[in-house]
Amino acid sequence: MRILIAEKDGAEEIAAALRKSRYAAELARNGEDAFARLQTGAYDAAVLDVLPAGADGVAVVKRLRAAGNPVPVLLLGVRSGVEDTVLGLDSGANDYMTKPFDMRELLARVRAMLRASGAGEKPAFGNTVLDLNARTLSTPSGAARLTRREFCLMEILITQPRTLFSTERLLEKIWGADAAEIGAVWVNIASLRKKLAALHADIRIASFRNAGYCLEQTTKNAD
Repeated sequence: MRILIAEKDGAEEIAAALRKSRYAAELARNGEDAFARLQTGAYDAAVLDVLPAGADGVAVVKRLRAAGNPVPVLLLGVRSGVEDTVLGLDSGANDYMTKPFDMRELLARVRAMLRASGAGEKPAFGNTVLDLNARTLSTPSGAARLTRREFCLMEILITQPRTLFSTERLLEKIWGADAAEIGAVWVNIASLRKKLAALHADIRIASFRNAGYCLEQTTKNAD
């Protein structure tokens, strides 16, 4: 699942914690950038600072809700008064947390927020997300619909990144008893590579001679 973060202090730490929990976390420059990106529908949730110097989260949420955008939003603020919490929630936010906070609690609140929103499972790796319901592959640059075979192949690779799968194993898992040639795997791998490149994904399907394929991040963006 893809989560957008616009936070004055500690945005990188929040992003790192989310990525360790297998979310695709991205940073917005400010509130205006956050609003524009959330309006694309490419994100499953957002974590926003309430301060004008940060994301001006309250204003962003109000604009999102006025535009009919239901994306779940967790607001972060330095004030712990009831009035501040009420203001944040009444703006349309799904939750409000006071800074400083324990990162474990933030992760738990994000999980609860996503469950409450009914968001479907969307495995992510790097900046790339696979929507299991819509059968689409997406990055901040856009989305691409996958064929049934491409989807099955990508689901295997993205749910077990950096795991090596032989061509024969992929053939068996995807085609099963169907009489498919090994070339069918090669054709679908080539098609997925083209779609990842067109989406400017920071991951790639790596191949290893006589061993198989695995999904890995590009050298520039690898952990």
